[in-house]
Amino acid sequence: MKHPIPTLLLVISAAAVLPTAARAQMLDAKVISLDAAKAIAAAAEAEARKRGWTVAIAVVDVSGGLILFHRFDEVQAASLDLAIAKARTSARFKRPTKALSDAIAAGRLALLAADGYLPLEGGVPVIVGGKVVGAVGVSGVTSEQDAVVAQAGADAIR
Repeated sequence: MKHPIPTLLLVISAAAVLPTAARAQMLDAKVISLDAAKAIAAAAEAEARKRGWTVAIAVVDVSGGLILFHRFDEVQAASLDLAIAKARTSARFKRPTKALSDAIAAGRLALLAADGYLPLEGGVPVIVGGKVVGAVGVSGVTSEQDAVVAQAGADAIR
């Protein structure tokens, strides 16, 4: 017959170690607050108004979840969805959407098969402390102009 005491000690020892091991696996991450998203959108809006551009602006968290959406009066209807898609794409790929657009133009056509992404310039990651914490997406003028406005937003909290 086996002794139950060594087995019991093993179970107790494992239980004592598990909480520490679980805590060791947790990461601290910065997130974009609503106030930060408002600052990003305000900076993007100021850049667009300065240039006379009518745009839609989306700010998302690192996973692409929408935090804030901001649109100008008279912006074209398609720009609403495009701004959100650009922001999500930038956040999830952790790079400007222009990088994806350039890769496709250079022949990396496999990127076109990625479901739910928009490889169109105008999405820019928001980087804090060297880490992507979200992104801003803009649509309403040319893709290059959208990127200028998005970058102004992203630069607001760096």
